[in-house]
Amino acid sequence: MFLALRELAFARGRFSLMGLVIGLIAVLMVLLSGLSSGLVNDGVSGLKAMPVSAFAFDEGTKTDNAFSRSVVDEDQLAAWRDRPDVEEAEFMGASIMNAVADDGQQVDLTMFGVAPDGFLAPEPAAGEALGDPAGIVVSESLRGEGIDLGTVITLDRIDTELEVIGFTDGQATFGHVDIAYLPLATWQLIAAGQAPADAAPTQEQLGALEFEQASVIALRGADGSALADGDTEAFADGDAAAATTTMSLEESFNASPGYQAETLTLSMIQWFLYAIGALVVGAFFTVWTIQRGHELAVLRAMGASAGYLLRDGLAQAAILLVVFTGLGVAAGVGLGALMPAGMPFALEAGPIAIASALTILLGLVGAAVAVLRVTRIEPISALGGNR
Repeated sequence: MFLALRELAFARGRFSLMGLVIGLIAVLMVLLSGLSSGLVNDGVSGLKAMPVSAFAFDEGTKTDNAFSRSVVDEDQLAAWRDRPDVEEAEFMGASIMNAVADDGQQVDLTMFGVAPDGFLAPEPAAGEALGDPAGIVVSESLRGEGIDLGTVITLDRIDTELEVIGFTDGQATFGHVDIAYLPLATWQLIAAGQAPADAAPTQEQLGALEFEQASVIALRGADGSALADGDTEAFADGDAAAATTTMSLEESFNASPGYQAETLTLSMIQWFLYAIGALVVGAFFTVWTIQRGHELAVLRAMGASAGYLLRDGLAQAAILLVVFTGLGVAAGVGLGALMPAGMPFALEAGPIAIASALTILLGLVGAAVAVLRVTRIEPISALGGNR
C-alpha cells in the first residue's frame, strides 16, 4: 500500500483525470438507473401494487399488450376457483380510453374494472372506496393535472359520465397511463356497448346487464402453495383445466404496452457502460504499468514478490474506483433531484447500489487484467539487462 499511496499522491494529475472519467460513468449509471426505475413505475406501478400471485389470460393471447387483447369467461373463472392451491380468483377488466374532464381537460385513463368488495379493490388514500356504479378511484398522480374529488369524467365516443370519488395511495399507472378503478359491472357495461350516453351508469342498468366476460383472471395463491411461489408447473395444470395462459405478477409486466422494449433497451445501454468502464480502467492501468516498469523492476531486484506488486496495483485501482464512483453517485443523486416532475424518474437505493457495485467490480476486473503484466517483470531489467 505504501507504493500505491505514494504514486497516487505523486501522479495526482493523471489519477484525477482517470477518476473524473470513472465519476462521469458513475453519474450516467445513476441517471440510467433512475430512468429505468421511473419507467418501470410509470409503466406498471398499478400492477406492482396489486396483491396478486398471477394473472390468467385467455389461451393463445398474444403476449404484447395481453391485458387489452384477452377475453375470459365464467367457465374459466370457475375452473381456477375449483383449484385447492388458489385462495382467491377474480375477474379484472382492462382497457385504455380517452376522456374529458368537466373543465374540458383531456385525460387518458386505463380503466381497471374490479369487484368493489374483492381483493383487487384499492384502498383510497383520499375520498371514498368503490361502490357507486358511476364512481371511480383514480391515480394520485392525476391530482397534479387538475383532477379533484367530484370531477366528472366523460368517456370519448360513448359520452358516459363517471365521477372521481377517491385517489389511490401513490402513483397507479399502466402503460404510462393513469389508472381509474371502477366497479367490474360498470366496466362490463361499457365493454358490452350498453353504457348510457350523456349520463352516468345506474344500478338498474347494471342489474339488467347480461355480460359475463372480463379481460383477465387475477389469482392469489394459497399460503405456501406452488402457485403463490410462481411455480410454472402449477400454472400449467390450471391452464390445462381452464384453457388459459398464466403469467406470474412480474411476468405480466411484459404484457404492459412497451414495457419489455423499454427495459431491454435501458439494460443494454447500462451493460455497454459497464463494459466501457472496465475497458477504460484497464487501458489506463496498462499504460501506467508500462510507464513505471523500471521502478517495478527495481522493487523486484530489492526482493519484492510479484504477488506484492500485483496487490499494490489492485489496491491503487480499488482506491480510485471506490472514491470516484462514490463522488459520481453523489453527483448523480444530486442531478436526479433536479429532474422535472413530468419525467419518469425515480431514485431507488437498491438499483443504485447494484450499479455502483458492478461499476467497481468490473473496473477491478479490467485493472486486474492490465496489472497482471507486473508478474512478468524480471529483476534484471533494473540493471539494464533488457538492452
